[in-house]
Amino acid sequence: MSELSQIPDFSKLRVAVVGDLVADHYLYARPQRLSREAPVMVLSHEREKVGAGGAANVACNLSSLGAQVRIFGAAGDDAHGCELTRLLDANGIDTAGLDLLSGWTTPTKTRVLAAEPRRSLQQVLRIDREPKAPPDDLVRRRVAERVRGLAAEVDAVLVADYEYGMVCEEVAAAVRKLAACGVVVLVDPRDLIDSFRGVTAFSPNVTELARFSNEAPEDLDEPERLHGVAARFLERTRARLLLVTLGNRGMALYGEGLGPAGVSVPASGTGEVTDVCGAGDTAAAVFALALAMDLDPILGMVLANAASGVVCLEHGAAMCSPAQLRAALPAAPLPRLPVKASAS
Repeated sequence: MSELSQIPDFSKLRVAVVGDLVADHYLYARPQRLSREAPVMVLSHEREKVGAGGAANVACNLSSLGAQVRIFGAAGDDAHGCELTRLLDANGIDTAGLDLLSGWTTPTKTRVLAAEPRRSLQQVLRIDREPKAPPDDLVRRRVAERVRGLAAEVDAVLVADYEYGMVCEEVAAAVRKLAACGVVVLVDPRDLIDSFRGVTAFSPNVTELARFSNEAPEDLDEPERLHGVAARFLERTRARLLLVTLGNRGMALYGEGLGPAGVSVPASGTGEVTDVCGAGDTAAAVFALALAMDLDPILGMVLANAASGVVCLEHGAAMCSPAQLRAALPAAPLPRLPVKASAS
């Protein structure tokens, strides 16, 4: 594939992201001693930072690759919500469609990372802070109305559902309307897949696909079982394409013109995986950009796979830059095409 020697110019693409914003809060520490109070390690605090997670990470990945990005959703007016807004603004993302809600808790994942000097950091604890309820109906209707009016203003919409309530029936109806107008709509789903019937593509991980299909995730390690589940999913949702992320087994693509076995690609990356956090966000972002440029979906999967390999080498939800993607492409695995029977 000669296209792998270069990456597309995504700078003219206009992309909207709608979904659940998450603050990724990292605490970095150094082990000191065992506590005398309990059988636990005492850690010495060194530093901390807040990164963009969930829909915010999707938006940052799109912007990092050069696209013009707008984000729609909500965060709390707490410290982490305000820091998320600052991060999005700093990455050149239009936050006019983002509501900061008084009294609502910004979904926050606090990860404690610790290591001795010159050792690789290890996650030793994660603490989640979650809102007690989703944003109220008025907020969600307002977001859906903003999205509904984007038909002439965007080339693609990416829906990032992290089950904090922003992705609802009203939002689904709004993006279905955009898809009917020819806008590329990619859904990274957790729920409500039937409400998104007719969108361009879905990008679940294999565990999510198994849950949607009432299958055990380990059963989908068998290729024939995975092919059958993918076919039923596409028939159920009437989507053009289904990109399934398979963790350390790579990705598989099903849909238009790809045959019942689809096309798969081994996992990309030349180094040891550091953190898979956010890799699905990166894959969804790159695949959506490829579809918006009307690239061959197989090439889109190869690009998405290479970008995911890049971010897995970093701690936390990370962004893939054009330079990093360009550097990763020469070593990117080529797709495994289905074998056709030879003519007798």
